[in-house]
Amino acid sequence: MAQSSTTISGQKIFKSAIPVTEGCTFTSIGGTNKIAAASTSLADLSVRDLVTVTGTTYNNSTFTVKSVDSNGAFITVEETVTAEDADGSTDTVLTYSGYVTDKFKGDGYYSQTDGVHTVAYHVDSSFNTDAVIKMQGSLATTPTEDDYFDIDGTTVDSDNFDGSTLVFSNNFTGNFVWVRAKISSHTAGSVTKILYNN
Repeated sequence: MAQSSTTISGQKIFKSAIPVTEGCTFTSIGGTNKIAAASTSLADLSVRDLVTVTGTTYNNSTFTVKSVDSNGAFITVEETVTAEDADGSTDTVLTYSGYVTDKFKGDGYYSQTDGVHTVAYHVDSSFNTDAVIKMQGSLATTPTEDDYFDIDGTTVDSDNFDGSTLVFSNNFTGNFVWVRAKISSHTAGSVTKILYNN
């Protein structure tokens, strides 16, 4: 049977850091983990963006955006946050550091036995050389962030990016139920698309 590629990511460009002039409030209630900013809009963030938070007492970490408030007042994240009130600090910064794609069915989902997958990462010539692109897999039928792991042999990083090669492809094998791409340390340029085949 002929296979066709699935686009698992369209163009994603670098986003500027968001300095939160009044500090952030972090709450975790009933499994909902929220980062709120009273007067700074977080509306430029998107679902599955990775944001690195600095300038706080307890929550200096990287978080995966789960949802964005329609008014931009807060985001919810996949990871657990530690309760912390805004302290009026001008040092809190949410820095876009990449993203993860939605999940896509792997061979394990279909009970395929060969486990062969192919991915092609397309970037533009200004994509930063310190970025890392890789595939992640999960064996869980309903995965959370903790269920994903890096898939060996799928990483493209500073050893590969030189501005002249704009397409990188890898084959990988495994009976993954779900797969996704993860882009981290994204500080310039864009991923134009990621194609996946299994």
